[in-house]
Amino acid sequence: MDDGEVGVELAGSDLLARARAGDGEAFRQLTQPHLRELKVHCYRMLGSFQDAEDALQDTLLSAWQSLAGFEGRASLRTWLYRIATNRCLNARRSASRRPAKEWDVPGMQPPEPTRLGEVTWLEPFPDAFVAGVPAVPLGPDARYEQHEAMSLAFVTALQVLPPRQVAVLVLRDVLGFPADDVAQMLDSTLDSVNSALKRARSSLQRHQSQVPHREPPPAAGSAAEDAIVAKFVHAYEASDLDGLVALLTDDVFMSMPPIPLEYEGVDAVSRFCSMLFGVGRKYELLPTRANGQPAFGLYVQAPTGIRHGSGLVVITLAGDRICAMTRFESSTLGWFGLPRSLPAG
Repeated sequence: MDDGEVGVELAGSDLLARARAGDGEAFRQLTQPHLRELKVHCYRMLGSFQDAEDALQDTLLSAWQSLAGFEGRASLRTWLYRIATNRCLNARRSASRRPAKEWDVPGMQPPEPTRLGEVTWLEPFPDAFVAGVPAVPLGPDARYEQHEAMSLAFVTALQVLPPRQVAVLVLRDVLGFPADDVAQMLDSTLDSVNSALKRARSSLQRHQSQVPHREPPPAAGSAAEDAIVAKFVHAYEASDLDGLVALLTDDVFMSMPPIPLEYEGVDAVSRFCSMLFGVGRKYELLPTRANGQPAFGLYVQAPTGIRHGSGLVVITLAGDRICAMTRFESSTLGWFGLPRSLPAG
């Protein structure tokens, strides 16, 4: 250990001693480096940006109250992950998840959906927040790329697994924690953790096998992605149904949580978009990114000229086509630094 490492360790020990003595600022300095990655962890487990923030705050409160019991046998990061995981398990097991919402857009009657979605509490996660997560090396057992483990498809698939299986799969396959550490985090046995992981992998594999094989998306920020995004924005803002449909895969999927309506296949999605474009609305899209995917604040022009936010649309790309569109409520716009309305002009 060189002099710099010794200095860091001593500084950490001093902060820990001060925090245990009731120094709130020392506690803040200890935990601050881990907050963003902990919120990402809570989001993967809960599928909701708001629920993840609540779980993170519960984690910090619990850590502050139980800091005297932290013996240092595991790292502070691992200890915080243990608390956060168990707070998320409590949230997953509770009956207080946000319920489905009925279609409430006046003057529009949606076509019959292909099916009703189960994960109505799903919310988007801003890429700008993920970009601020420190580059902590993953454990050698991690099986997923971090961008894949933040995609809407992956997070949605996690939500239909039993809570304990979600915890084990995220801790082992996404973050790469050793099995022994995960067993300690969950107050479980190694055999129980390995069994839960096996069942979680099997369930996730069955879910993924139901999704048609698709081309990989173009790289984020690449010329190929920019070209698709530009065509999508032009078609949407021009209410060009034919232009939009030309961008979609035959098996395109559309959802709009917390409204449970889901549409699968280009014909079903086309009927829904025909309703959107057929009432004379004028749309404007502002670009952003969510869950590693292109996203857009969606604004509708009022008779006064003011453009009011009506939602956030996230598109999933496969090659040079769009294979999924997910619309979220306008309450999510602020998370992306987007205004609730745009002035006339």
